[in-house]
Order: sequence, then structure tokens, then C-alpha cells
Amino acid sequence: MVTPQTAEDCSSRQILLVTGLSGAGKSSILRILEDLGHEVIDNPPLGMLDEIVARGDRPIAVGVDSRTRGFDASAVLEALARLRMNPHLRAELLYATADEATLLRRYTATRRRHPLAPHGSVKEGIDAETALTARLQQSADLLIDTSDLSAPELRRLIETRFGTWHSGPAEGLTVVLMSFAFPAGLPREADMVFDARFLRNPHYDAELAPQTGLDRPVAAYVEADPDYEPFLRQIVDMLRLVIPRFVQEGKKYATIAVGCSGGRHRSVTLVEALGRIFADPANAIGGEGPVAIVHRELARQGIAGPGAAAWRWAREPVDEHGDVETSLKRRLLQSASAASPDEAMAARSMARENS
Repeated sequence: MVTPQTAEDCSSRQILLVTGLSGAGKSSILRILEDLGHEVIDNPPLGMLDEIVARGDRPIAVGVDSRTRGFDASAVLEALARLRMNPHLRAELLYATADEATLLRRYTATRRRHPLAPHGSVKEGIDAETALTARLQQSADLLIDTSDLSAPELRRLIETRFGTWHSGPAEGLTVVLMSFAFPAGLPREADMVFDARFLRNPHYDAELAPQTGLDRPVAAYVEADPDYEPFLRQIVDMLRLVIPRFVQEGKKYATIAVGCSGGRHRSVTLVEALGRIFADPANAIGGEGPVAIVHRELARQGIAGPGAAAWRWAREPVDEHGDVETSLKRRLLQSASAASPDEAMAARSMARENS
């Protein structure tokens, strides 16, 4: 568990150890972190970690995996514990994973051998690496499952969690409010999931079906359900109870997911309502940290409503001077509007590049 920051260590430097399964996207994560301003070092000898951290003042992302000389899960955890003893550092462990079918498909596409099974099958290598890194997965501060993530979606996830505002004094908890469709699968990163499928469904109205919860007629239709307001109030009450406990535990990121049948109408309406409520600093549920809105299915379809992107800030992050991090926001909005063919191309690129 990461120790919560206090006012005394608000200027601490971020140190990220990035590990996981080969083919799950570790290299892609490191490249994104480099774009965000981290000094990136991939697979240094574990004994050099303290020296690497001591020689600079930038945020650092260190790739550590089974190819690292002297790799041992216990040694990685011991190194992490040493880093966390330094009050001037914020050391976290990220673990990238994917399901077996996805890893096999990626290795087939790249025609590469698994590093732990150079003369055996890819499955043997996956099994060996899963066992070798099991303790790291269990101890990770953030587990990133890339099985269903395209390259733009992975970039948005990393940018949301490790954008430049995290070095500011009012870091707080990053809260992501996400709408999704149950048939497309539960969001793997979700910390809490709410089911909105019992509410009246605009899908069966011929005029409303093509629209989304970003459109006022659809939102009004859903809000007219007599159980809508009580449901919304209970979600808000639940978040006000649970989110502060996440903060006490040192949790840095929380994803709150609301699902419906298509991820276009009811869940979008509810997430938009939650976004409006928690956009007001007076309703801060995670300190002064940013609150992001994500409409997963709309983002995958390249859909945005009037003045609203499928991925945007409800409460915008601010830097230490109180200025909105406009450059990061712009990158998020641009990636959210990517069309499906571009996403497919980027996904193929990630499959080729992952290691």
C-alpha cells in the first residue's frame, strides 16, 4: 500500500517501477511515460536502482522484467521498499498484464519467441513468467490489463493517471467516472460497478435510439424514470462514503463504472450527472485531485456529443500555480476523437511493439 502524502512531502519525486508479462504492453507504457516527461530506463541491473534514482531530479520510470539481470520478484520488492523509505520519493509499482489468448495472439502476430521459452512454446513462456512475477502482480499499486485496450485507450489511461499535475502539491485522488456496456465486458480497471439496466431504456424509442446520453432529449427521458433520482442519490452517497477511505488507504486512482445494455444512453446519462455533481470543488470526493469522465463505448465508436468529448475532465487538473493543464487536456481530447480505423491501426502497432 502506498503511504498517503502529507503537506511535508508534496514535492516528492515520482519513481515508477513498470513490470509485467512480456507482450502485455510494458514497452508501450514506458514510451507514454517518456512523452509525459519521465526519464525512462529499461531493464537496468536491480543493484543500480538506488544509484539511478539518486543521480537526477526528474520523475523516473524504470522497466523491470524477467529479462533484467538478476531478476527476482523478492529483490524487486526489496528495492521498492528501500525507495519508499526515502521521504523525498513517491515510489509505485505498475504491473502490465493481459489474458493468455491475447498474449498468444500478439506473439503470433509478431512471430517472436518468448524470452523465457526461447526453444519452447509461447504458452510455456507465459506460464513460467506468470509464476515468476506473481508476487509483483499481487503487490502492484496499479494493475493494467491491456487485453481489451487499443493503443489510444492505453495512452489515455496512462496520461490520466500520470499526467504532469501529479507533481503539484494538491495531488489528491484521480477519480475516473466511466460508462460502459455490459455485453462488451466489465471494465477491468473498475473499483466499483453500478448497474443501470433497470431504468427505462431510450433504445426502444425510434427518435431517441440514434442519440446518446450526451443529448438532452435522451437524458430527459432517462431522468423521467421515477427511480432515477433515488438511484443517483444512492450512488453519490456511496461514493462519499467509500472514496475518502480510498484516500486514507493511500489509493491514487479510483475508477467508478456505470453500465447499461449498450453503453450509450442510461449509463452515459448517469455518468454525466455524476460528473456535474463532482465537478464542483465543494463536492470534492477525493481531495483536490482531478475527476475524469470516460464513455467507453462512445470513445470506441468515435462519438462525441454537443460540446462534450467521450473522454474529458469533469474537474480539470491544475498545476502548482493554479493553471489548468491545457496541453494534457488537449491530448486527451484529441485521442478521444480518434476514428475507429485509426484505433485499429494503432492497436496493430501496439501488438507489434509490445514486449
